[in-house]
Amino acid sequence: MKRNAFLLGAAGGLAVVGHAGGFFSRALAQTPIGGADDRVLVVVYFQGGNDGLNTVVPFGMPAYYKYRPSLAVPQNDVLRINDTIGLNPSLKAVKDMYDKGQVAIVQGVGYPKPDFSHFRSTEIWETAKPDAYVSTGWLGRYLDGASLPAENLFNAVAIADVLPEALVAERVDVAAVAQLNGYGLTSDRSKTLGRDEFHSFVQDANVPFRSPYLAQVAQIEDHAQRGAEELPQLVAGYKPAATYPATPIGRSLALAAQVVGSKLGTRVIFVKLGSFDTHTTQKGTQDRLLADFAGGISAFYADLAAHGSDGRVLTMTYSDFGRRVAENGSRGTDHGTAAPVFIMGGGVKGGLYGDHPSLDALEAGNMNFTTDFRSVYATVLEKWLQRPSSGIVGSGFAQLPLLT
Repeated sequence: MKRNAFLLGAAGGLAVVGHAGGFFSRALAQTPIGGADDRVLVVVYFQGGNDGLNTVVPFGMPAYYKYRPSLAVPQNDVLRINDTIGLNPSLKAVKDMYDKGQVAIVQGVGYPKPDFSHFRSTEIWETAKPDAYVSTGWLGRYLDGASLPAENLFNAVAIADVLPEALVAERVDVAAVAQLNGYGLTSDRSKTLGRDEFHSFVQDANVPFRSPYLAQVAQIEDHAQRGAEELPQLVAGYKPAATYPATPIGRSLALAAQVVGSKLGTRVIFVKLGSFDTHTTQKGTQDRLLADFAGGISAFYADLAAHGSDGRVLTMTYSDFGRRVAENGSRGTDHGTAAPVFIMGGGVKGGLYGDHPSLDALEAGNMNFTTDFRSVYATVLEKWLQRPSSGIVGSGFAQLPLLT
């Protein structure tokens, strides 16, 4: 059994013993860092398949209003970027950042032969392997090849209940925590099977079966407990300099700022927002989630700027897929293809990149992508994380000129 497969399985198994609100696959002592190696990538996952057409709005394309008689954003409400493209009005805070040159928008991002399953398409985005099934994520492969200090607890952090596949690595263990007070294994706080009882069970020679993984499970549990005790202390000295919205994404980004500001050596932070699976009554749900994102990310960068850290944090968004061009009969949209990606913060050369897909040449009701998502990844890897991209996402993917 490969180590990464074992760790994921171990997390699920321990959740049965005592349901885990958050889980660290490894928790070791860490050393704060700084200097040239303190760049951070924040990845925001729009879970469920965000509708790109009502996010980056092609108000200058007549077909947009033809296909969406009730869902289209009215022209007068669009936050205009040029005579054709603008932003959803819920993204006003993002538009303010765009006007300051802090946001790059990559249009029409997708991949060949798109898959419309949430599970498979998310897997494709997170592994960067549309034509294969692999056991590591694209960021996990970056972590494996980045020569990161093995003793560092926080090389990467997922602010989530479950470790995303994007961060599954072969040699680097990644922390997954939803909130500080939920960090660690609930078995340590449960009467079902406490920490001491679990370790006694592992060491008991009379147990009728011996698994080669039990000792490693016990070690991971022990490290998780140590990390649960250390993390709040490590970030306690950070004082937010912005008011975050009282939303899930606001709280997650506030925690991300604590991790960044505490300089724990973290290279990648994962945050999620959703669900954007808007088959019915899309407008209210999507507008609310986009507003949550805009308020959270604006506060995040204001906070970072006040601490002098905004230039060292790059944020990238992605989603399962876009939505179909035409609205359905339930005032929603169904699973589709190409969608925009936002790149924000440190090192960004703001503006629009790539071509917006045509709305007059659809394939089975869907747009044809114009930018391969692996070109976005290659750009982030080469220009921001300063690692060769070919061994991670494959070769032949042109970099985009959106980072300095």
